Amino acid sequence: MPSTLPLADPAPADGLLPDSVRDGVDQRNFGVYLHVPFCRVRCGYCDFNTYTSDELRGAKRSDYASQAIAEVGQAGSILAAAALPEREVSTVFFGGGTPTMLPSSDLASMFHAIRDTWGLTAGAEVTTEANPDSVDETYLRELKAAGFTRVSFGMQSAVPHVLATLERTHDPARIPLVVAWARDAGLDVSLDLIYGTPGESLDDWERSLDQALEQQPDHLSAYSLIVEDGTKLARQIRRGEVAQPDDDTAADMYELADARLTAAGYEWYEVSNWARGSAHASRHNLAYWQGHDWWGVGPGAHSHVGGVRWWNVKHPAAYAARIAEGVSPAAGRETLDSETRETERILLAVRVRDELAVASLDATGRAAVAGLIADDLIDGRQALAGALRLTLRGRLLADAVVRRLLGD
Repeated sequence: MPSTLPLADPAPADGLLPDSVRDGVDQRNFGVYLHVPFCRVRCGYCDFNTYTSDELRGAKRSDYASQAIAEVGQAGSILAAAALPEREVSTVFFGGGTPTMLPSSDLASMFHAIRDTWGLTAGAEVTTEANPDSVDETYLRELKAAGFTRVSFGMQSAVPHVLATLERTHDPARIPLVVAWARDAGLDVSLDLIYGTPGESLDDWERSLDQALEQQPDHLSAYSLIVEDGTKLARQIRRGEVAQPDDDTAADMYELADARLTAAGYEWYEVSNWARGSAHASRHNLAYWQGHDWWGVGPGAHSHVGGVRWWNVKHPAAYAARIAEGVSPAAGRETLDSETRETERILLAVRVRDELAVASLDATGRAAVAGLIADDLIDGRQALAGALRLTLRGRLLADAVVRRLLGD
Protein backbone atom coordinates (compact mmCIF):
# COMPACT_ATOMS: atom_id res chain seq x y z
CA MET A 1 0.00 0.00 0.00
CA PRO A 2 1.85 3.12 -1.22
CA SER A 3 2.19 5.89 1.35
CA THR A 4 1.03 8.67 -1.00
CA LEU A 5 -2.71 8.86 -1.46
CA PRO A 6 -4.12 9.76 -4.91
CA LEU A 7 -5.96 12.98 -5.64
CA ALA A 8 -9.72 12.73 -6.07
CA ASP A 9 -13.01 14.04 -4.78
CA PRO A 10 -13.56 14.32 -1.04
CA ALA A 11 -15.35 11.35 0.46
CA PRO A 12 -18.68 11.97 2.23
CA ALA A 13 -18.50 11.92 6.01
CA ASP A 14 -21.23 9.28 6.18
CA GLY A 15 -19.44 7.05 3.65
CA LEU A 16 -22.69 6.26 1.84
CA LEU A 17 -22.35 4.72 -1.61
CA PRO A 18 -24.25 5.56 -4.82
CA ASP A 19 -26.97 3.28 -6.19
CA SER A 20 -24.68 2.30 -9.08
CA VAL A 21 -22.70 -0.09 -6.85
CA ARG A 22 -25.56 -2.58 -7.17
CA ASP A 23 -24.99 -3.00 -10.90
CA GLY A 24 -23.54 -6.44 -11.60
CA VAL A 25 -23.10 -7.23 -7.91
CA ASP A 26 -24.16 -10.84 -8.43
CA GLN A 27 -20.99 -11.34 -10.51
CA ARG A 28 -18.60 -10.09 -7.83
CA ASN A 29 -17.24 -11.71 -4.69
CA PHE A 30 -16.62 -9.73 -1.51
CA GLY A 31 -13.39 -9.68 0.48
CA VAL A 32 -11.88 -7.66 3.31
CA TYR A 33 -8.36 -6.25 3.53
CA LEU A 34 -7.23 -5.12 6.97
CA HIS A 35 -4.18 -2.88 7.08
CA VAL A 36 -1.99 -2.99 10.20
CA PRO A 37 0.35 -0.01 9.80
CA PHE A 38 3.01 -0.88 12.38
CA CYS A 39 6.62 -1.96 11.88
CA ARG A 40 9.53 -2.39 14.26
CA VAL A 41 11.87 -0.64 11.82
CA ARG A 42 11.32 1.07 8.49
CA CYS A 43 13.07 -0.76 5.65
CA GLY A 44 14.96 1.54 3.30
CA TYR A 45 13.07 0.43 0.16
CA CYS A 46 9.57 0.55 1.66
CA ASP A 47 7.01 3.10 0.46
CA PHE A 48 4.05 1.54 2.29
CA ASN A 49 1.91 3.39 4.82
CA THR A 50 3.72 2.12 7.91
CA TYR A 51 4.89 3.64 11.19
CA THR A 52 7.49 2.78 13.80
CA SER A 53 6.95 3.53 17.48
CA ASP A 54 8.71 6.90 17.15
CA GLU A 55 6.28 7.95 14.41
CA LEU A 56 3.07 7.09 16.24
CA ARG A 57 2.49 10.39 18.02
CA GLY A 58 -1.19 10.63 18.90
CA ALA A 59 -1.93 6.93 18.37
CA LYS A 60 -1.39 3.70 20.30
CA ARG A 61 -0.92 0.21 18.90
CA SER A 62 -2.91 -1.15 21.83
CA ASP A 63 -6.00 0.80 20.69
CA TYR A 64 -5.86 -0.30 17.09
CA ALA A 65 -7.94 -3.47 17.15
CA SER A 66 -10.96 -1.70 18.65
CA GLN A 67 -10.68 1.08 16.04
CA ALA A 68 -10.53 -1.40 13.16
CA ILE A 69 -13.51 -3.26 14.60
CA ALA A 70 -15.42 0.02 14.71
CA GLU A 71 -14.71 0.57 11.00
CA VAL A 72 -15.95 -2.95 10.26
CA GLY A 73 -19.19 -1.94 11.96
CA GLN A 74 -19.38 1.19 9.82
CA ALA A 75 -18.77 -0.89 6.70
CA GLY A 76 -21.59 -3.26 7.54
CA SER A 77 -24.02 -0.35 7.94
CA ILE A 78 -22.85 1.41 4.75
CA LEU A 79 -23.16 -1.70 2.59
CA ALA A 80 -26.59 -2.44 4.05
CA ALA A 81 -27.69 1.15 3.34
CA ALA A 82 -26.63 0.70 -0.28
CA ALA A 83 -29.21 -2.11 -0.51
CA LEU A 84 -26.56 -4.53 -1.70
CA PRO A 85 -27.55 -8.18 -1.33
CA GLU A 86 -26.07 -9.92 1.66
CA ARG A 87 -22.74 -11.45 0.69
CA GLU A 88 -20.51 -13.58 2.84
CA VAL A 89 -16.80 -12.79 2.88
CA SER A 90 -14.77 -15.11 0.67
CA THR A 91 -11.29 -13.83 1.54
CA VAL A 92 -9.70 -11.88 4.38
CA PHE A 93 -6.16 -10.54 4.20
CA PHE A 94 -4.19 -8.87 7.02
CA GLY A 95 -1.37 -6.81 5.51
CA GLY A 96 0.94 -4.06 6.57
CA GLY A 97 3.21 -3.08 7.96
CA THR A 98 3.64 -6.13 10.12
CA PRO A 99 0.26 -7.44 11.31
CA THR A 100 1.99 -9.89 13.64
CA MET A 101 3.42 -7.03 15.70
CA LEU A 102 -0.01 -7.08 17.34
CA PRO A 103 -0.95 -9.84 19.78
CA SER A 104 -2.59 -12.83 18.13
CA SER A 105 -5.68 -12.04 20.22
CA ASP A 106 -5.98 -8.67 18.43
CA LEU A 107 -5.82 -10.31 14.99
CA ALA A 108 -8.38 -12.85 16.15
CA SER A 109 -10.79 -10.21 17.46
CA MET A 110 -10.58 -8.18 14.23
CA PHE A 111 -11.14 -11.28 12.12
CA HIS A 112 -14.05 -12.39 14.28
CA ALA A 113 -15.67 -8.96 13.87
CA ILE A 114 -15.48 -9.44 10.09
CA ARG A 115 -16.92 -12.94 10.38
CA ASP A 116 -19.71 -11.84 12.70
CA THR A 117 -20.66 -8.87 10.48
CA TRP A 118 -20.92 -10.66 7.13
CA GLY A 119 -20.34 -14.35 7.66
CA LEU A 120 -17.80 -16.44 5.75
CA THR A 121 -18.19 -18.53 2.63
CA ALA A 122 -17.39 -22.23 2.93
CA GLY A 123 -13.62 -22.64 2.72
CA ALA A 124 -12.94 -18.91 3.05
CA GLU A 125 -9.27 -17.95 2.73
CA VAL A 126 -7.92 -16.02 5.74
CA THR A 127 -4.31 -14.81 5.45
CA THR A 128 -1.91 -12.73 7.46
CA GLU A 129 1.47 -11.43 6.43
CA ALA A 130 4.25 -11.98 8.95
CA ASN A 131 7.91 -11.19 9.36
CA PRO A 132 9.93 -14.30 10.24
CA ASP A 133 11.11 -12.72 13.50
CA SER A 134 7.63 -11.59 14.60
CA VAL A 135 6.03 -14.99 15.32
CA ASP A 136 6.75 -18.16 17.27
CA GLU A 137 5.17 -21.59 17.41
CA THR A 138 2.53 -20.59 19.95
CA TYR A 139 1.51 -17.47 18.00
CA LEU A 140 0.95 -19.47 14.81
CA ARG A 141 -1.11 -22.10 16.62
CA GLU A 142 -3.25 -19.32 18.07
CA LEU A 143 -3.86 -17.92 14.58
CA LYS A 144 -4.99 -21.32 13.34
CA ALA A 145 -7.28 -21.72 16.33
CA ALA A 146 -8.80 -18.31 15.58
CA GLY A 147 -9.70 -19.37 12.03
CA PHE A 148 -6.73 -18.25 9.94
CA THR A 149 -5.89 -20.59 7.07
CA ARG A 150 -2.73 -19.11 5.57
CA VAL A 151 0.41 -17.15 6.46
CA SER A 152 2.66 -15.22 4.08
CA PHE A 153 6.22 -14.81 5.35
CA GLY A 154 8.37 -11.92 4.15
CA MET A 155 11.51 -13.95 3.40
CA GLN A 156 12.79 -11.51 0.71
CA SER A 157 16.24 -13.14 0.47
CA ALA A 158 18.41 -15.86 2.00
CA VAL A 159 21.61 -13.84 1.55
CA PRO A 160 22.75 -11.69 4.50
CA HIS A 161 24.26 -8.83 2.47
CA VAL A 162 21.06 -8.56 0.39
CA LEU A 163 18.92 -8.46 3.52
CA ALA A 164 21.26 -5.81 4.94
CA THR A 165 20.80 -3.62 1.85
CA LEU A 166 17.03 -4.02 2.19
CA GLU A 167 17.35 -3.35 5.95
CA ARG A 168 15.48 -6.53 6.79
CA THR A 169 16.18 -7.61 10.35
CA HIS A 170 15.52 -11.36 10.38
CA ASP A 171 18.11 -14.13 10.31
CA PRO A 172 17.74 -16.29 7.15
CA ALA A 173 18.19 -19.37 9.33
CA ARG A 174 14.82 -18.61 10.93
CA ILE A 175 12.87 -19.29 7.73
CA PRO A 176 12.88 -23.13 8.09
CA LEU A 177 11.74 -22.75 11.70
CA VAL A 178 8.74 -20.53 11.03
CA VAL A 179 7.69 -22.58 8.00
CA ALA A 180 7.81 -25.77 10.08
CA TRP A 181 5.85 -24.13 12.89
CA ALA A 182 3.20 -22.90 10.45
CA ARG A 183 2.87 -26.33 8.88
CA ASP A 184 2.61 -27.99 12.30
CA ALA A 185 -0.17 -25.52 13.13
CA GLY A 186 -2.04 -26.51 9.95
CA LEU A 187 -1.53 -23.27 8.02
CA ASP A 188 -0.79 -22.98 4.32
CA VAL A 189 2.53 -21.19 3.72
CA SER A 190 3.52 -18.54 1.21
CA LEU A 191 7.01 -17.03 0.91
CA ASP A 192 7.65 -13.55 -0.52
CA LEU A 193 10.95 -12.87 -2.30
CA ILE A 194 12.43 -9.68 -3.76
CA TYR A 195 14.94 -9.72 -6.59
CA GLY A 196 17.06 -7.02 -8.21
CA THR A 197 18.42 -5.53 -4.97
CA PRO A 198 21.55 -3.40 -5.56
CA GLY A 199 24.59 -5.63 -5.15
CA GLU A 200 22.61 -8.86 -5.55
CA SER A 201 24.21 -11.25 -8.05
CA LEU A 202 22.53 -13.97 -10.06
CA ASP A 203 24.24 -16.49 -7.77
CA ASP A 204 22.79 -14.69 -4.73
CA TRP A 205 19.34 -14.90 -6.23
CA GLU A 206 19.75 -18.58 -7.07
CA ARG A 207 20.74 -19.22 -3.45
CA SER A 208 17.55 -17.52 -2.26
CA LEU A 209 15.43 -19.54 -4.67
CA ASP A 210 17.10 -22.77 -3.58
CA GLN A 211 16.48 -22.07 0.09
CA ALA A 212 12.88 -21.04 -0.56
CA LEU A 213 12.21 -24.21 -2.55
CA GLU A 214 13.77 -26.34 0.18
CA GLN A 215 10.87 -25.24 2.41
CA GLN A 216 8.33 -26.54 -0.15
CA PRO A 217 5.90 -23.63 0.36
CA ASP A 218 2.41 -23.86 -1.07
CA HIS A 219 2.82 -20.50 -2.76
CA LEU A 220 5.69 -18.22 -3.69
CA SER A 221 5.78 -14.58 -4.80
CA ALA A 222 8.81 -12.98 -6.47
CA TYR A 223 8.72 -9.22 -6.91
CA SER A 224 11.25 -7.05 -8.69
CA LEU A 225 12.57 -4.32 -6.42
CA ILE A 226 11.04 -0.95 -7.31
CA VAL A 227 12.95 2.10 -6.12
CA GLU A 228 10.21 4.45 -4.95
CA ASP A 229 10.74 8.20 -4.77
CA GLY A 230 11.08 9.49 -1.23
CA THR A 231 12.49 6.29 0.24
CA LYS A 232 15.84 5.99 1.96
CA LEU A 233 17.02 3.64 -0.80
CA ALA A 234 16.18 6.21 -3.49
CA ARG A 235 18.22 8.83 -1.62
CA GLN A 236 21.15 6.41 -1.27
CA ILE A 237 21.11 5.72 -5.00
CA ARG A 238 20.87 9.43 -5.83
CA ARG A 239 23.92 10.14 -3.66
CA GLY A 240 25.86 7.31 -5.27
CA GLU A 241 26.06 5.28 -2.05
CA VAL A 242 24.20 2.34 -3.57
CA ALA A 243 24.16 1.17 -7.20
CA GLN A 244 21.07 1.64 -9.33
CA PRO A 245 19.29 -1.73 -9.89
CA ASP A 246 19.99 -3.14 -13.35
CA ASP A 247 16.95 -4.01 -15.49
CA ASP A 248 18.77 -6.64 -17.55
CA THR A 249 19.95 -8.44 -14.43
CA ALA A 250 16.44 -8.30 -12.99
CA ALA A 251 15.07 -9.87 -16.20
CA ASP A 252 17.65 -12.67 -15.93
CA MET A 253 16.57 -13.21 -12.33
CA TYR A 254 12.92 -13.47 -13.32
CA GLU A 255 13.72 -16.03 -16.00
CA LEU A 256 15.78 -18.04 -13.50
CA ALA A 257 12.94 -17.93 -10.97
CA ASP A 258 10.41 -19.15 -13.51
CA ALA A 259 12.67 -21.98 -14.65
CA ARG A 260 13.47 -23.16 -11.13
CA LEU A 261 9.91 -22.90 -9.88
CA THR A 262 8.44 -24.62 -12.91
CA ALA A 263 10.96 -27.47 -12.56
CA ALA A 264 9.94 -27.81 -8.91
CA GLY A 265 6.27 -28.26 -9.82
CA TYR A 266 4.97 -24.72 -9.33
CA GLU A 267 2.71 -23.02 -11.89
CA TRP A 268 2.69 -19.31 -12.54
CA TYR A 269 -0.83 -17.93 -12.29
CA GLU A 270 0.03 -14.22 -12.18
CA VAL A 271 3.18 -12.50 -13.43
CA SER A 272 4.82 -12.42 -9.97
CA ASN A 273 3.12 -15.40 -8.35
CA TRP A 274 3.47 -19.19 -8.47
CA ALA A 275 1.56 -21.90 -6.63
CA ARG A 276 1.45 -25.67 -6.21
CA GLY A 277 -1.70 -25.91 -8.31
CA SER A 278 -4.70 -23.62 -8.48
CA ALA A 279 -5.91 -24.63 -5.02
CA HIS A 280 -2.98 -22.74 -3.48
CA ALA A 281 -3.24 -19.54 -5.54
CA SER A 282 -3.95 -16.45 -3.43
CA ARG A 283 -7.70 -16.01 -3.89
CA HIS A 284 -7.59 -12.63 -2.18
CA ASN A 285 -5.08 -11.19 -4.62
CA LEU A 286 -6.92 -12.78 -7.53
CA ALA A 287 -10.00 -10.87 -6.42
CA TYR A 288 -8.10 -7.60 -6.95
CA TRP A 289 -6.95 -8.63 -10.43
CA GLN A 290 -10.42 -9.88 -11.36
CA GLY A 291 -12.22 -6.71 -10.31
CA HIS A 292 -14.23 -8.05 -7.37
CA ASP A 293 -15.33 -5.98 -4.36
CA TRP A 294 -13.34 -5.48 -1.20
CA TRP A 295 -13.46 -3.24 1.85
CA GLY A 296 -10.11 -1.94 3.07
CA VAL A 297 -10.00 -1.36 6.83
CA GLY A 298 -7.35 0.82 8.50
CA PRO A 299 -5.20 3.91 7.89
CA GLY A 300 -4.53 4.46 4.19
CA ALA A 301 -6.47 1.33 3.21
CA HIS A 302 -8.11 1.31 -0.23
CA SER A 303 -11.55 -0.11 -1.00
CA HIS A 304 -13.50 -0.91 -4.16
CA VAL A 305 -17.20 -1.66 -4.49
CA GLY A 306 -18.98 -1.68 -7.83
CA GLY A 307 -16.73 0.79 -9.62
CA VAL A 308 -16.45 3.16 -6.64
CA ARG A 309 -12.97 3.38 -5.16
CA TRP A 310 -11.93 5.18 -1.97
CA TRP A 311 -9.08 5.35 0.52
CA ASN A 312 -8.75 6.20 4.18
CA VAL A 313 -6.76 8.93 5.87
CA LYS A 314 -3.14 7.88 6.26
CA HIS A 315 -1.90 8.52 9.77
CA PRO A 316 -3.12 6.26 12.60
CA ALA A 317 -3.86 9.33 14.74
CA ALA A 318 -6.05 10.88 12.05
CA TYR A 319 -7.74 7.53 11.52
CA ALA A 320 -8.36 7.12 15.25
CA ALA A 321 -9.89 10.62 15.45
CA ARG A 322 -12.35 9.89 12.62
CA ILE A 323 -13.36 6.59 14.18
CA ALA A 324 -13.84 8.24 17.60
CA GLU A 325 -16.11 10.85 15.96
CA GLY A 326 -18.18 8.13 14.34
CA VAL A 327 -17.53 9.40 10.82
CA SER A 328 -16.09 7.61 7.83
CA PRO A 329 -12.26 7.54 7.80
CA ALA A 330 -12.29 7.87 3.99
CA ALA A 331 -10.14 10.74 2.71
CA GLY A 332 -10.99 10.62 -1.00
CA ARG A 333 -13.19 8.80 -3.46
CA GLU A 334 -13.68 8.36 -7.18
CA THR A 335 -16.33 6.73 -9.33
CA LEU A 336 -14.72 5.06 -12.31
CA ASP A 337 -16.25 5.73 -15.71
CA SER A 338 -16.74 2.90 -18.19
CA GLU A 339 -13.57 3.71 -20.14
CA THR A 340 -11.39 3.69 -17.02
CA ARG A 341 -12.95 0.46 -15.80
CA GLU A 342 -12.25 -1.22 -19.12
CA THR A 343 -8.65 -0.02 -19.16
CA GLU A 344 -8.12 -1.30 -15.63
CA ARG A 345 -9.81 -4.61 -16.46
CA ILE A 346 -7.32 -5.25 -19.26
CA LEU A 347 -4.36 -3.93 -17.27
CA LEU A 348 -5.05 -6.34 -14.41
CA ALA A 349 -6.50 -9.36 -16.22
CA VAL A 350 -3.67 -9.64 -18.73
CA ARG A 351 -1.28 -10.40 -15.85
CA VAL A 352 -3.32 -13.43 -14.78
CA ARG A 353 -2.90 -16.70 -16.66
CA ASP A 354 -5.85 -17.25 -19.06
CA GLU A 355 -7.98 -14.61 -17.32
CA LEU A 356 -8.45 -12.25 -20.30
CA ALA A 357 -10.80 -13.59 -23.01
CA VAL A 358 -10.01 -12.55 -26.57
CA ALA A 359 -13.74 -12.13 -27.23
CA SER A 360 -13.96 -9.56 -24.42
CA LEU A 361 -11.56 -7.18 -26.20
CA ASP A 362 -12.73 -4.36 -28.44
CA ALA A 363 -11.82 -4.24 -32.13
CA THR A 364 -8.47 -2.57 -31.39
CA GLY A 365 -7.52 -5.24 -28.89
CA ARG A 366 -8.58 -8.12 -31.12
CA ALA A 367 -6.62 -6.65 -34.01
CA ALA A 368 -3.48 -6.56 -31.85
CA VAL A 369 -3.58 -10.27 -31.03
CA ALA A 370 -1.92 -11.53 -34.21
CA GLY A 371 1.02 -9.18 -33.78
CA LEU A 372 1.42 -10.14 -30.13
CA ILE A 373 1.58 -13.80 -31.18
CA ALA A 374 4.13 -13.02 -33.89
CA ASP A 375 6.29 -11.14 -31.38
CA ASP A 376 6.16 -14.08 -28.95
CA LEU A 377 4.37 -12.03 -26.31
CA ILE A 378 1.28 -14.22 -26.01
CA ASP A 379 0.74 -17.94 -26.51
CA GLY A 380 -0.71 -18.49 -30.00
CA ARG A 381 -2.39 -21.81 -29.30
CA GLN A 382 -4.06 -20.46 -26.18
CA ALA A 383 -5.20 -17.33 -28.02
CA LEU A 384 -6.86 -19.49 -30.67
CA ALA A 385 -8.60 -21.31 -27.82
CA GLY A 386 -9.99 -17.93 -26.69
CA ALA A 387 -7.78 -16.73 -23.81
CA LEU A 388 -4.73 -14.49 -23.61
CA ARG A 389 -1.78 -16.16 -21.88
CA LEU A 390 1.49 -14.26 -21.68
CA THR A 391 4.63 -16.08 -22.76
CA LEU A 392 7.74 -15.79 -20.61
CA ARG A 393 8.86 -12.89 -22.80
CA GLY A 394 5.36 -11.41 -22.52
CA ARG A 395 5.50 -11.51 -18.74
CA LEU A 396 8.70 -9.48 -18.84
CA LEU A 397 6.99 -6.98 -21.16
CA ALA A 398 3.47 -7.07 -19.75
CA ASP A 399 3.06 -3.28 -19.80
CA ALA A 400 3.89 -3.22 -23.52
CA VAL A 401 1.27 -5.92 -24.14
CA VAL A 402 -1.34 -3.79 -22.37
CA ARG A 403 -0.45 -0.71 -24.41
CA ARG A 404 -0.88 -2.62 -27.66
CA LEU A 405 -4.21 -4.11 -26.59
CA LEU A 406 -5.42 -0.60 -25.76
CA GLY A 407 -4.02 0.91 -28.96
CA ASP A 408 -1.73 3.31 -27.09
